[in-house]
Amino acid sequence: MANIFIIHGYGGYSRENWFSSLKEELEKLGHQVIIPDFPNPGAPLLKSWLVFFEKYSPEIDENSIIIGHSLGGAFLLSLLEKRRLKAAFFVATVSGPINHEVDDFIKTFTHKLFNWKKITGNCNQFYVLHSDKDPYIPLQQAESLAINLNTKVIMIKNGGHLNSKAGFKTFPLLLEKVVRVASIR
Repeated sequence: MANIFIIHGYGGYSRENWFSSLKEELEKLGHQVIIPDFPNPGAPLLKSWLVFFEKYSPEIDENSIIIGHSLGGAFLLSLLEKRRLKAAFFVATVSGPINHEVDDFIKTFTHKLFNWKKITGNCNQFYVLHSDKDPYIPLQQAESLAINLNTKVIMIKNGGHLNSKAGFKTFPLLLEKVVRVASIR
């Protein structure tokens, strides 16, 4: 069974959106699911998130799966510059400046050059899920991210930011994809 992590975004926490329902369904299948509450989510710093996440190092190996929502996806990119994973899921992910009022609060995560060679060398399976109507993260960010990861965008029509505000208290498509990846040996 896989160790699966779900990483929240800016201003987020472990029990929001579809996180709890996804955790529950995956745990029924025997997977261990960890959803950390990162420090200072309203004023996050990449360095402090990376230091905080170190306590989970014993749980992460080449069979681990990490799902990053929004800013959590940018965190996942930085993590992939250092760690090898089985699969990485980027849900409504920000991966660069977005010309939004939160830009100043998230710049340690997004105003940097990612080492795409290291990232793609540390993981073989990438999934980019994005809405055509995300009010925060432009579709161009998802398209650029997918190109850098040598994958395609899985488009969710009218999905907003793929959060509970947009109606995503559950996320069956994501569950299906994670279960499929987790079952591959």
